[in-house]
Amino acid sequence: MNQYFIIDFDSTFTQVEALDELARISLKDHPRREAIYKEIEDLTNLAMEGKLSFSESLEGRVKLLQANKSHLKELVKHLKTKVSSSFSRNKKFFKDHSEEVLIVSGGFKEFITPVVTPYGIKKENIYANTFVFDEKGNIVGYDKNNPLSEEGGKVKLLQNHLKLEGDIFGIGDGYSDFQLKESGLIKKFFAYTENIERKTVAEKADYVTPSFDEFLYVNQLPRAISYPKNRILCLLVGDVPQKSVDYLKADGFSIRHKDTFEEKYIKDVGMLLLADGESLSDETLRKAVKLKTIGYFGKVDGRVNFDICDEMGIVVFESAKSATSNKKIIAKRVADFINTGTTYKSANFPNLQLPKIDGSHRLIHIHKNVPGVMSEITKVLAKHKINIVSQFLMTTPHIGYVITDINTQYDKAVIKELKKIENTIKFRILY
Repeated sequence: MNQYFIIDFDSTFTQVEALDELARISLKDHPRREAIYKEIEDLTNLAMEGKLSFSESLEGRVKLLQANKSHLKELVKHLKTKVSSSFSRNKKFFKDHSEEVLIVSGGFKEFITPVVTPYGIKKENIYANTFVFDEKGNIVGYDKNNPLSEEGGKVKLLQNHLKLEGDIFGIGDGYSDFQLKESGLIKKFFAYTENIERKTVAEKADYVTPSFDEFLYVNQLPRAISYPKNRILCLLVGDVPQKSVDYLKADGFSIRHKDTFEEKYIKDVGMLLLADGESLSDETLRKAVKLKTIGYFGKVDGRVNFDICDEMGIVVFESAKSATSNKKIIAKRVADFINTGTTYKSANFPNLQLPKIDGSHRLIHIHKNVPGVMSEITKVLAKHKINIVSQFLMTTPHIGYVITDINTQYDKAVIKELKKIENTIKFRILY
């Protein structure tokens, strides 16, 4: 059965509401600009939460804009820098599924089309409103015959015009997206919360997806990263710099910031950042079976047991007190390890600095530094006829750290066999 993906634009494909951004461009010299910005934002939110009809909201916003074609050029340039991170990194998915991906939005083609087409989305699969201009290029209205300008417009479009046959998935942040599910026209509605979470919409969704990676993961679709970052719990303990918190949150990790360590998180934590003066007991460390990396703001000696970290394949990063002026250096190092496998400046692992290689899958294998492990890894890959793009091996007296980039799809049998190699400590697929 065919699958179709109906994706919203504002606050979904992009991080922002385009009409709100257009107002900030067109009204930047207006004496009442802040008050008008607020009016436009209020009209946007009321419609997205289902508290005002979409047609009333749209008409009110367009009247307040005072915009023209020159402002649209500036808007498009701005929006291209505001594509949601998880959409941006899954560009290949859109190119490979160009027939099945549709952008359906209450926004306007004039700014949507130039933003989404570089991702391989077809012009004929973009459904949105269109502006009406006067002879001087000023926006004076919009095409009111377009169903997307009306209340329930997305439902009307699917019902009367598209008539898609197959499983249809809707992805968006607003009430108009939920209406597709309510109408019975789509199989599942995914409330998209990477940029904003509207509780009235999320409560009614089949699934709340904090990133496009998550949507692809739960539907077992091809994706840029193997495991969504929003599923990796990042626990920050103590007086961790706010810049570090913001950095990791912006990178998409699931953040918990606590004044003291809370035992309830230890079995699920994947990343742990400790403020200077904090420590971790051996007993607690051994329970952290999912922990991949620790970042320490200060000198870690005597605060975390390196021997146990080595046994469990946990990479530790620290910053000397003289380096604490950089408030996000440790956050960046732990994130780089999760994102690319880089162990540069690690306190206990072989130092390996790696670029991300597009069009490949990256496998990380951590093992005891004993003879024969590397040949076993190679045997498994050869058995399954997997071509190696690049391979890196670094060791310490106790640990072997292997990064393998492959250019073919991996299967579950390969993963199981690599995990079962004798002396393996940890294995993961990075992307």
